[in-house]
Amino acid sequence: MKKGRIFSGARPTGRQHIGNYLGALQNWIKLQDEYNCIYCIVDIHALTSLEDTSNLQNNIREMILDWLAVGLDPKKSILFVQSHVPEVMELHTLLSMVTPLSWLLRVPTFKEKIKLQPENVNYGLVGYPVLMTSDIVLYKATVVPVGEDQLPHLELAREIIRRFNSLFGYTFPEPKGKLTNYPLVIGLDGKEKMSKQAGNDIELALSAGETIEKIKTAYTDPARRYRSDPGHPDKCNVYKLMNYFESTSVSGIAEKCQKAEIGCVDCKMILAEAINKALEPIREQRAELAANPKYIAEVLADGAERAQIIARETLTEVKKNMRLI
Repeated sequence: MKKGRIFSGARPTGRQHIGNYLGALQNWIKLQDEYNCIYCIVDIHALTSLEDTSNLQNNIREMILDWLAVGLDPKKSILFVQSHVPEVMELHTLLSMVTPLSWLLRVPTFKEKIKLQPENVNYGLVGYPVLMTSDIVLYKATVVPVGEDQLPHLELAREIIRRFNSLFGYTFPEPKGKLTNYPLVIGLDGKEKMSKQAGNDIELALSAGETIEKIKTAYTDPARRYRSDPGHPDKCNVYKLMNYFESTSVSGIAEKCQKAEIGCVDCKMILAEAINKALEPIREQRAELAANPKYIAEVLADGAERAQIIARETLTEVKKNMRLI
């Protein structure tokens, strides 16, 4: 007996990097055996900040390839694209009728987005939390995996749910946040969180050679000018990245670094070896999946069909409770 239903989603940014893998995907994989999981590529959400959609379909394809390659299982979980179940947009409209504008304007991420895209402050950007709530409640999810910094967003969803239930009778369960370990993976620049936008990422799908070339550009211990200088592993992002990947070659590195028995270039090569070893089976699986586009299409179609069965039932209940039917 599984514990409940989980919903989580991600914007289609294309190929996933090791920050995505360590920060979210590994948790999603583990949750599949404990919960009934629904994982969604939220393409409608992406439109709030995406004005050029020419790469959208390719990004969706690249993302689902990575999801499947790392171990998300369409037999255990429902995997689909948000817009393939249009009921979410209808529910978004209905929930927007009961959500005070003041609640949405106080959301910190909305204020941040205004600064990032002052020329594109669209209605969808304001209503983003309502669409997010719709994603969750359309499938009557009882649990949402989140990092601690995401709890305020979930609490807003719970407020919208409570307001709807008080107006129209009990309809939606209030989902609980499942705090998961989301390590903050710093990128190769040693400064910012790993991201495609910052260009400091290591994509899962890179070849072994491409990974080595990427890691050669990584910043290391800023206080170490010469190989003979003692190193400071606690200040070196290359060393931090090493510790995310199990490898016998990582053992004893800190001590050797502190004694200047090993240089920064050596450490980069050890990191590259550890990452390539960990990702080799994922890359092989991804290559097999990429060679079978029909299977990828079938996975997404099946996922959308299974999700829509739940969505239609929920939407019918919502309309009845609102006296729309």
